[in-house]
Amino acid sequence: MSAVVTGPVVSVAGITTIVGDSGHALAARAAADAPTLPAGFPLELDANMAWTGSDFTDASQYVLRLGAGDVTEIKEAVEHYKSLDQDGDLVAPSNFPLPTLGKKLDALSREVHFGKGFAVVRGIDPASFSVEDLTLVYLGVQSYIAEERGRQDKRGNMLVHIVADNSTKQMAEHHRHSTKSITFHNEEAGDIVSWLTRSTATAGGKCIIASGYTIYNALAAKRPDIIRTLARGDWPFSLPQYHDRPIIFYEDNRLIINFGRAALVGSEAHPRSENLPALTPRQLEALDAIEAIARATQMEIQTQAGDMHFINNLFVLHRREGFVDGEAPTEKRHLVRMRLRSTEHGWAIPTELRREWDSAFKKQGVKHWHLDPMPAFYFPLRRQPN
Repeated sequence: MSAVVTGPVVSVAGITTIVGDSGHALAARAAADAPTLPAGFPLELDANMAWTGSDFTDASQYVLRLGAGDVTEIKEAVEHYKSLDQDGDLVAPSNFPLPTLGKKLDALSREVHFGKGFAVVRGIDPASFSVEDLTLVYLGVQSYIAEERGRQDKRGNMLVHIVADNSTKQMAEHHRHSTKSITFHNEEAGDIVSWLTRSTATAGGKCIIASGYTIYNALAAKRPDIIRTLARGDWPFSLPQYHDRPIIFYEDNRLIINFGRAALVGSEAHPRSENLPALTPRQLEALDAIEAIARATQMEIQTQAGDMHFINNLFVLHRREGFVDGEAPTEKRHLVRMRLRSTEHGWAIPTELRREWDSAFKKQGVKHWHLDPMPAFYFPLRRQPN
């Protein structure tokens, strides 16, 4: 895996130029109307979390590479868990013992929650496991990073399969199933977003991430007016249902950023209703500023089959480059995504975001654990008993 910085690394001196290229009417006004940061927001954020792609010159800085002994421990844990005859969603450190690797994963959990905010676990060969056992591997390793697992949609899907699907125009344009590149964003809920890469595309499909702390520091230094815009509570989100809230929060001495462009301006798969408020020029400029700084400071991660990614969804933005699938199953991009939260390490969640967090992690209801992609309106009729 390699880390690649695309474009120049943004500097404080260069932020005005980057933001000023947005083309919106307010771009040239800089901080004329509101030159100060919102009350309670700091001048600068923790440098440990404010990184750029050029800070990571070697994959060992963020990849936990499994050795032969680690893989043996995982295989033994899978067999131990299967001997308990429990449902797969009950996997936890207490019943998926990793005596040596577990300590490494505990340290990784702290790094994802309180350090740079991302990590990759590498060394699993998907071809050496059945789909069921590979899912147990994913859930078992993941339980050491964050043990709470959240629903990802109104149907109660716990495992979301990110695969190309052009069966309908709407599916082909949905960011989850499109082969196109997508812009920087966060998931609607979850302290940690994780995914297991079952297979990779023939070309493209890199995971690309950027630090919200870096974006904040650049804006706070030269465009505090944009910070004020992002912190206002009048952003008209349309997904998963209409609501107004800020994009950034400063909660419990930590920055939290949570947004997606599709929920604010619409997309081909989710056209925005004309009845909903449109973004103001100032808000559009703020979105463009986030994207510009994120792209100038981003890091690209060339994922391999078997990789397990863990990204802090509270301050690390992520996006995907476009990709091309091959003909063979092993040449088609297939990620299995989950939303996670740690009881021990979980951050304080702002009031405006709690509805989505509660819906994912606290709401009682059905949970579906589909090991393979299912049609949108799948329902489990059976012709034979279990």
